[in-house]
Amino acid sequence: MAIQWFPGHMHRARKQIAEAMPNIDLVIEVLDARLPYSSENPMIPELRGDKPCLKLLNKADLADPVRTQEWLDYFNAQDGIKAMALVGLEKKQVKSITDFCHKMLPQRRESKQSIRTMIMGIPNVGKSTLINTLAGRVVAKAGNLPALTRHPQQIKIQDGIVLSDTPGILWPKIDNVASGYRLAASGAVRDTALEYLDVAETTAAMLLQDYGEMLAARYKLKALPDSGIGLIEEIGRKRGCLRPGGVVDLHKAAEILIHELRAGKIGLITYETPGMMESEKSAVEAMLAAKAAEKEEQGNSKTKKKKR
Repeated sequence: MAIQWFPGHMHRARKQIAEAMPNIDLVIEVLDARLPYSSENPMIPELRGDKPCLKLLNKADLADPVRTQEWLDYFNAQDGIKAMALVGLEKKQVKSITDFCHKMLPQRRESKQSIRTMIMGIPNVGKSTLINTLAGRVVAKAGNLPALTRHPQQIKIQDGIVLSDTPGILWPKIDNVASGYRLAASGAVRDTALEYLDVAETTAAMLLQDYGEMLAARYKLKALPDSGIGLIEEIGRKRGCLRPGGVVDLHKAAEILIHELRAGKIGLITYETPGMMESEKSAVEAMLAAKAAEKEEQGNSKTKKKKR
């Protein structure tokens, strides 16, 4: 089932972004380094047009460094796009963002003009923390809940950079079911948007496939289960999530897995690769095309019935 989560303030934010974009020189998009594809808002290319874009793979300290490099290579090969990995609280790394901005738009410095940037990103990718580190003061509210920033603001920072902050926005409908689960697992989507146990089961299956050794070490497993629900049951037994009669409380066990994954306690994990992304994009495009064809056929059938 596709996620649909587009609160009213997100609709307003999209409108505000579109109105402000003509006065912007450079778009800075903050992504979650653990899921650079799923945390990349497909509305942003449409909104930014031909404006250059700096993609920041934030929370790199929680991500698989090998896969992070794959994503950097993937993004840096695209026209008008540069990418860097960083940790939002590392001041030295964050300060290098201004150097990237000037390298991408050297003419602004030559003409002694400020670079007008718009910083964008979906909820909970660490955008507010990044802005506060850049500004050297608290100018954006930061926290672990999605969509804390509600109103756009302009922030002047050193080295001739002006930031236009925007609320974290998701797109109206997440058609890629796998992306929806990964977003939910990371905390970008509120836990109430999907069934918690479903998220954990899908995430557990991914972890078993790619990071089995880390799971075995974290949860002291002698052998790995062969399914996501099997892993959740094992975690429940190991952590004492038992109901009367020795039945595993799957919800509690699921919470442990998701919370420890988000906190980086299992290890450095990236949920997706560029190759996986291309495959999933093709599958989603085929699904949407099939739905469009089915809808058109239904429309034609209704038209024929009316004519009769």
